[in-house]
Amino acid sequence: MKIASFNINGIKARAAALPQWLDEANPDVVLLQEIKSIDEAFPRELFEDRGYAVETHGQKGFNGVAILSKLPLEDVSRGLPGDESDLQARWIEATVVGKQALRICGLYLPNGNPVELTSEGRPEPGGKYAYKLDWMERLHARARDLLDSEMPTLMAGDYNIIPQAEDAKRPEAWREDALHRPESRAAYQRIVNLGFTEAFRARHQGPGHYSFWDYQAGAWNRDDGIRIDHFLLSPQAADLLQDCQIDKEIRGREKPSDHVPIWVELDL
Repeated sequence: MKIASFNINGIKARAAALPQWLDEANPDVVLLQEIKSIDEAFPRELFEDRGYAVETHGQKGFNGVAILSKLPLEDVSRGLPGDESDLQARWIEATVVGKQALRICGLYLPNGNPVELTSEGRPEPGGKYAYKLDWMERLHARARDLLDSEMPTLMAGDYNIIPQAEDAKRPEAWREDALHRPESRAAYQRIVNLGFTEAFRARHQGPGHYSFWDYQAGAWNRDDGIRIDHFLLSPQAADLLQDCQIDKEIRGREKPSDHVPIWVELDL
């Protein structure tokens, strides 16, 4: 089973490029982030005509996540548990049924910038950085519950986390950014340490692997990228891992997203 994650940075802007990539890559399941569309306006027919079932959790103009699947989806839920007042569309999960059931969770983790700190150096309450860290605490709780279920599970998407210095071409440029601050990286590592395998690093080591290049300052032409799109696999899913790759060349095409797809193959 080939499962991909792709922050498309707007379904309207990627209405031609995304179907082209789907036809070439032929994933069984796709987790999309930043669809930037309400559910009713999402162009379902583009994907249903290609054999995909479509589940969305949309929001007008911002955020939004979706699942496309050629296999049956069951028990779809929307919104990260833990804060009913949070209306941002950043989480969707479902069970996909292949040779066995797999729980798939698609996420668009908050960016967290600008980093607003109190005079004591703590995240300013109500600020974007505090929201990011609070969201990650809720993610930690959900991840623990998913592990307790002992079902093969993956959590994939745009984590907006640069885990290590080697995951950035210029790590010094990101040192005070919400994507790479120590608090962000520590919160991410706490989730991994629950027992998850980071799929890409299980297959590839060393620097030079990126999934995002900013539109500004010629970042793509200079390969000035960062790796912020990740697959975390439960032990049961990690046992099924066959491959994990980043489709880097997609970034050089016409009207690209600033992210590229990342995908895993599981023995399902």
